[in-house]
Amino acid sequence: MDSDGVERYRIEGYLPKNWFRARLEMSLGRVAFMHKKWADAEKTYAGVGENYGNTAVAAEAMYWRGVCHYKATNDHTVLGEVAKELSEKYPGDEWTLKSDPWAH
Repeated sequence: MDSDGVERYRIEGYLPKNWFRARLEMSLGRVAFMHKKWADAEKTYAGVGENYGNTAVAAEAMYWRGVCHYKATNDHTVLGEVAKELSEKYPGDEWTLKSDPWAH
């Protein structure tokens, strides 16, 4: 929940410690994103990607990192770069598929 008590991210079920921590950090990124704190959100998502690259949220973090950068700068070229990075690191992942329109 954010400071206004609005749910921004949900975690359900058991996760190992490092996966749980990755999800918690994703939730902090989501709160920053929803409050339009693009730089904070981008930094948080980048940290998740760097620190938890072996978890299921790594591709999602990379995706949202790119969206945050775009929102902060209006530089659409970063989206194509993120799509390429996702396809190289996480081929077939759901977040790679979601970034496919950016690649064209």
